[in-house]
Amino acid sequence: MSYVGVGPSAVMRSVAFLTAGVLAVPALAGCSSEDPAGKPLAEQDIASAARAQVSDGGTLRWAVDSVPDTLNTFQSDADATTTRVAQAVLPSMYRMDETGRPVRDPDYLESAEVVETEPKQVVVYKLNQQAVWSDGREIGAADFAAQWRALSGKDSAYWTARNAGYDRIEKIERGAGDLEVKVTFSRPYADWKSLFTPLYPKSVTGTPDAFNDGARRKLKITAGPFALEKVDTEDDEIVLVQNPRWWGDPPKLEKIVLRAVPRDKRVSELVAGKLDLAEIDPDTAEQVALAAGPRDAGTGTPLMGPEGTPAAGSGGSPFQGPQGTLAAQALRSWAIANGSDEEAADEEILAREKRREAREKFDRRQKALSGFEVRKSLEPAYTQLALNGADGPLADERVRRAVARALDREKLAEAVLKPLGLPAEPVGSHLALSGQAAYADGSGALGDQNAKEARALLADAGWVPGGPVKESEDGEKAAGAEKSEDGEDEKSEGGDEGTYIVGEDDKNTDGKNTDGEEEGEKEAREQDGEDEKGEGEEDERSSGKNTAQGGVPGAYAPKGTAAPAGSAVAPLAKDGKALTLSFVLPSGPGSDALRTVADRVSDMLEEIGIGTEITKVPDESYFKDHIASGEYDLALYSWPASAFPATDARPIYAKPVPAADGSLNVAQNYTRVGTDQVDQLFDQAVATLDQEKARDLLRKADSRIWAAAGSIPLYQRPQLMAARKNLANAGAFGFETPVHEDMGFLKKGAQGSRPSASPSS
Repeated sequence: MSYVGVGPSAVMRSVAFLTAGVLAVPALAGCSSEDPAGKPLAEQDIASAARAQVSDGGTLRWAVDSVPDTLNTFQSDADATTTRVAQAVLPSMYRMDETGRPVRDPDYLESAEVVETEPKQVVVYKLNQQAVWSDGREIGAADFAAQWRALSGKDSAYWTARNAGYDRIEKIERGAGDLEVKVTFSRPYADWKSLFTPLYPKSVTGTPDAFNDGARRKLKITAGPFALEKVDTEDDEIVLVQNPRWWGDPPKLEKIVLRAVPRDKRVSELVAGKLDLAEIDPDTAEQVALAAGPRDAGTGTPLMGPEGTPAAGSGGSPFQGPQGTLAAQALRSWAIANGSDEEAADEEILAREKRREAREKFDRRQKALSGFEVRKSLEPAYTQLALNGADGPLADERVRRAVARALDREKLAEAVLKPLGLPAEPVGSHLALSGQAAYADGSGALGDQNAKEARALLADAGWVPGGPVKESEDGEKAAGAEKSEDGEDEKSEGGDEGTYIVGEDDKNTDGKNTDGEEEGEKEAREQDGEDEKGEGEEDERSSGKNTAQGGVPGAYAPKGTAAPAGSAVAPLAKDGKALTLSFVLPSGPGSDALRTVADRVSDMLEEIGIGTEITKVPDESYFKDHIASGEYDLALYSWPASAFPATDARPIYAKPVPAADGSLNVAQNYTRVGTDQVDQLFDQAVATLDQEKARDLLRKADSRIWAAAGSIPLYQRPQLMAARKNLANAGAFGFETPVHEDMGFLKKGAQGSRPSASPSS
């Protein structure tokens, strides 16, 4: 999976979250109509068909972003293709269904339950009696134990990217029979169902050498509907073939070929007939939709050619007849007879010939694309605006909150999703998406969009319009109020006690006075000309005086005077320095939506006096050199939603701590914003076996994350897939883990079922 063109796969926050996390999900209680978790915003779109309607055989050519450096999902350089291979060839104890809810995978697991909680948590797995590795050996306790020892973190010889959950296991034993696995935990672990997905054979996890190197380019032993035939680095493809020892429903496809194709090359590969399924960008989706539009009944070509010109053979001018030598001669004779000289006639022939070639090329392209359709849904991932709270203006929580409250998240979601015909609702949680059990809209802890209150927060932090001009070292001028004699303004450090939660009245923070009104808000209203006095009363502004910090007498006109035409909000400044934030974006293909969002965010911030400087950087350096290293103020990137937020989301929002070498250990918290209370809530949730209580703790943690304003979820990412029209049970999967054995090409006359609001409609 790719995120924002580049995505976290470039710099892993957690392999569990980016790879295995999308394979495994916890058993959570179903939701009623009153449950804030709700339903997924969009249905999956995979042209569902019964297996009886799908032909046997065939090869599915599926575009991926890369041939991975490793096939071991638990290593730091694993990527989305690593996960895709694992889903097809390795056991998974739990899988995600189309509603984002977890389901037991019956091909591997007959049952799994907590049988004891005191004195220790004990889980017993009962495996499918037919489940075997491709070498014929039963899947059993030895495989579970080897994976636990490799991932527990106790042996540093194993190059693992994570040990979350495995470090809580005390021992693994054979149960009452060969098909039972008994796992005893040293500490309670609510997310125990995230473990052993995927499950590798003991030949991979049994020794450090095998774990570190043995599964990087090959998997000799597998246990899925497909097996790995080869990883071809020359042709940039991975070939999966039917597993002859598979005990479940036999795969419909003979082969799946995962081909590494850059995003900007996929449309040409579709036209060339080299792909059957590919994730695409909106521009490519538009081209596919155009090809599926109205066509000439006689020729089958689109009614419109390039740039709106009539398609070949559709009539329209004296020169659009049958092509060839006779037509060219007739054209030349006609031109000369109508007053053109021979040179002009020859130029006209050449121009017409070029247009004819362009039309023919366009027609061939459209005919090739007409065999595809766009299947669309929403990814189990969301795009956020990240605010770097390490230093600079955004180290002050009031400034972060002001930025957040200046954003109209609904408009930002609409800008990306509405043109695609997808539900344009802003995401309300950092930890789950609509339809998942932990989801609830926690944005109320921050407050609704309100430019006036955003300006009040900035004023409270000392950022005001106008002021003395100060020359910078590079010769640029900046306006702003000079630093007071008392030193720097007081600012929030992002700790637990300083976090203001909207609606929680037991705290007196953010400069509220005894009447419950923010001092900064009051000052902003005074500066904006809002009169709290009754009619007929006069204040300093109506007398022509201005008491705003850094202002000059007479700066405000008498009450009721119209503002000058084209007037804008004055830029804010402090200590002679303007409030300007660096906004870093990736520059590569597929980042158009991010750039659109960034432009609109900048406009919204400008309305409250905050300037932005947008810098576009190469995709390959975006995460490593900017996000992970903290070289940004604002950035847009995406995180996948996890079914195990207590485990997987913790490193994203954990409070950074000093490392032994004096540096700051941020884990995957690239915003550098965290609180002790959020950490405690995560710790409580992961140790709580009561699912309802754990869910409530996570929702409470999310509200605190909102209030700290380190990251602002914007919208669920669109998922656009170009799929061959006769391809069934594949496409925009949404939440669902793909069922590889059901994928295939429809029998003649059969049709797959698509959502009513389908992409091609």
